[in-house]
Amino acid sequence: MAMTPEAAVKKQIRKILEAEGVYYAMPMGTGYGNSGVPDFLCCVAGKFVAIEAKAGKGRTTALQDANIERIGKAKGTALIINEQNIDTLRALLQSVRFMQGEI
Repeated sequence: MAMTPEAAVKKQIRKILEAEGVYYAMPMGTGYGNSGVPDFLCCVAGKFVAIEAKAGKGRTTALQDANIERIGKAKGTALIINEQNIDTLRALLQSVRFMQGEI
């Protein structure tokens, strides 16, 4: 079975997070959980980082936007990552580590 474009982006994100030694969890979107939660919830040098994976011109839903806004208001960082901006994730991880004094 072929991998969907979004699944391919998630695979790239996991590879980067694992290579960087980042703790992450991928909450499952079910009727019993919080809908609209980003695909990856991470801890980077003590900083909360959430990542929503999209492919191509995929857009976030209103519920995803609301969660991303709430994360920002709570002083966390939320990113929307697709195949065109995957390098943004690497840069952010390095920046967070630098700002937290890890590198």
